[in-house]
Formats: sequence, structure tokens, C-alpha cells
Amino acid sequence: MGTLASRIGVIVLALGVLLVAVPAASAAGAPVAIVVEDTAGVLDQNTLVPAVESIQFYEPTRIAVFTYNGTAADNLNEKVLAFARSRHPEWISADGQKWADGLFIFALDPVGRHVGTYMGEDRKVSLEQRGDIQDASKELFRDAQWTDGTVAGIRRAAELINQPWYRSAGFLITVWVTGGLAALGAAAWLTVRGVTRARCRRQIDRGDRSYSNVSMDLEVTELNAGTIPESSRYGSQVLEKHRTFLSRYAATTDLSNQVHALPRRALSRRKSLNLAREFADNAARLDALDDVIADSNALLNRAATWPTAWDRQLAPFREDLAGLEQLLSKRHGQGESASAAALRSFRDESLREIERWTADLADGTITPEQALDRLYDARSRLSELLEQHAETVIQGFARNEDEARLMREKMDAAHEGPTHHGQRRYEPSILGTCYPTYQFFSVATFNSGFTTGIGSVNSARGGGSTTGYGSTGGSFSGSGSSSSF
Repeated sequence: MGTLASRIGVIVLALGVLLVAVPAASAAGAPVAIVVEDTAGVLDQNTLVPAVESIQFYEPTRIAVFTYNGTAADNLNEKVLAFARSRHPEWISADGQKWADGLFIFALDPVGRHVGTYMGEDRKVSLEQRGDIQDASKELFRDAQWTDGTVAGIRRAAELINQPWYRSAGFLITVWVTGGLAALGAAAWLTVRGVTRARCRRQIDRGDRSYSNVSMDLEVTELNAGTIPESSRYGSQVLEKHRTFLSRYAATTDLSNQVHALPRRALSRRKSLNLAREFADNAARLDALDDVIADSNALLNRAATWPTAWDRQLAPFREDLAGLEQLLSKRHGQGESASAAALRSFRDESLREIERWTADLADGTITPEQALDRLYDARSRLSELLEQHAETVIQGFARNEDEARLMREKMDAAHEGPTHHGQRRYEPSILGTCYPTYQFFSVATFNSGFTTGIGSVNSARGGGSTTGYGSTGGSFSGSGSSSSF
């Protein structure tokens, strides 16, 4: 290890000499001119112009900002060129083939949702860097912060246009990778082992807590299972799960013995982490199932603790109802739509119904099976309403069928797919035990699919650049491109 440390020291020293040797970067100053053509009417020029004036460029640069209201099908490059030809011929080189030297144009179409960057030959950057400039503005543009997004894009352009070689990402990465590889290699190896060991211990601790609960309640669990009425539709399905309980407990005991026999050094290995996670997951599922067995016995037999058991059955539904407003108030959540109104109406009605079911159950008007049937019907209805609202959200956000299809795929994946190391979510309730988890479309599932769907579509929109100037561009070949946000 001493040899490694010596080598690292020599490399770091060499890096210091190299970085000190390069000249200090100095910007040429503020833009020499700023022209704003806000034909879309979305910019606050009292904020924009001072903010752009304060940005430092490496070379004297003229800044032009152009906005217009187009459509998603428009070629922004073509629109910018046509505007320059008709209104600002000074933006174009004398031969009419390029953008003028010393010029940077930032363009925005807030309706068609395009952003573009264009520059003279002495200011041009790579296509990748043009994408970087555009990306700097997109998060703000997606939130309709048009002025701030424009400033962010111009600021990023100032960092990249005519950037000195020693400031470039490629140079800095090369320098630091060269010098830091040995140190990082050793540090990363130690870090990964340390992180793996810590995770392994956390999983073992998690498994121990669940396994201890199951072990202490093992006798009670068997007594509860012995008195669950098999004649009950719900009771018979819970008992079916119980029939494998003891064999699964034995398998989990074996896993417990294995993880506790691991020597300290072995805890740093990925194989041990996987074993510890398997132990913890199995123990957690058993711990949840023995609670369901106890609740089934108490509720179906109307034991003294049935109100507590019933409350636990209601908990997932109550959680969904409580989370609806936050879901509907999200950006792009279509909170003012007809499907949103249907969800709110259902929530208010269901909160009243829950109280009525509980009262009817208490006075014997309905049986426990009937109460569970009503809860099942209500959760099924909520699933239908969420599916309808998902379609509303998709139609409101997607611009075409390809985007709609992508969003549906993400919604379906969140609804039906495995979520934790290949295992489907398990809801520790009687309904969750009797029916597969994807039987019910929950608010949490909707949120997950909504977030990944919106993110995937936004990534797809921003993923491609348009570089041509369309059918009216002729032989114009100025440096520039646009992309969607």
C-alpha cells in the first residue's frame, strides 16, 4: 500500500504543476450588444436584459433572442432563418450562407415547445455542446419559466463559446482521470466494500426484527389459523397461504443461520448482501402474513379485537383516498378535468361509506364477509376511476400517439410489474392476501407511473436535435440546431 501511496503522491504533484502552468482564464466581458425579438410575448425584458448584460463571455459577442409561437410540427431553424432574412439581415454573413461572425442567437417557441441555438463560424461549438446549451434551459421551460430559462441557456452558452482549451471538460477530465485513477481505484474498492458491508448488516438487522416477531408469535399464529372459519371465502384463502407457512419459516430459519455464520470479511461481498436481502425479505413477508392470519381470525370470528383488525383492512383504502388531492394537484395532473371531479366525488362518498360499513359491522347489520366485499368493490371502483384519469393525463400531456403509447407502457409497468428484487409488492391485509397486488390500482402506483411516464416522454422530446433549415433554407448552412422540451 505504501508503494501505491507514493505513486499517487507523484501523480498529484505532477497535476499541480500542470494546472499551475496553464494561463488563468479571463473573459472578454459582457455582450457587446443585445437584441430581443419577443414576438411570442413571453419574456420579461426588464429582467432578461440586465441578467444577460451581467454574463461574461470569453470573446466579444452579440446576443440575439428570438421567440415566436409555432407548433410542435414546426422546424424552428427554418423559422429563425426566415425571420433573420426578413427583419435582421445583419444576422447573416455577407455571402448569405452562414450566421454573421461574433453572433449568438437563442431562439424559443413556447407553444411548439422548441429551443434553438445558432452562432457565427467564429463562435460555433459542437452539436453536443449546442445540445448542452439547450438542455440548460429545458427544465425551466417545462415549468413555463421562459425568462429564467432563456438566461440559463445564454449563461451556459457563455461558458462554452470560445472556451479556452484548458477550461474544456475533455482536458479537465483527462487531467484528473490520469492523476486520480490510481487513487480512485483504491478508494473505490475500499468504498464499495464498506458500503456493501454496511448494507449487508442493515439487511440482517431488518431480517432479525421480522424473524424475531414471527418466532415469538409462532404458537399464537398456529392457534389463530386453527380457528379461522374455512367456510368463509376470505378465511379459506388465508388458510391456503398458511399451509406453507411452517415450511417457509423453516427455510427462513436456514437463511438466518447462514447469514449469522458469515465472517466479517464475507459481509463485504455482493453474494453475501444478496443472501442477507433474501433473508430479510422472506422474514418480512412471514411477519406480514402472521399479522393477516391474526386479523382474519379476529375479524371473521368477531373477536374482541375485531375493530383493530378492521381498521387495518381499511388502512390502504384510506391512504389512497387521502393521497388523491396531492395527485390531482400535480403539474400535468389534469386536476380540473371531469375524471378528476369523479375521483373527488368518489373520495367524499367513500369516506362516508367507510363510517357506515363500520357502524353496520358493529351492530351486526352486515357480516365481516359482506364488509370485506364492500371494501373490495370500493377499491375496484377506485382502480377504474384511476385508470380513466390516467387516460385523461396521457391525452393531456402526449402530443402524439407514440408519446401516449410510451406513457401507457410506463403506467402499466408500474401497475403490474415487479417492484422489489423481482418480487411483487405484498399488501399485508386480508384483501392483499386473497388477491394479487395488481388487482387494485393504487394512488402510489399511479404516482409512480405518472412520474416515469412524464420523464420518459420529456427525455424522448429532448433526445433529438434538428440541424437542417427546411425547404426554404436553400443552401444556407449556418451553425445551429434546435430540440424539443
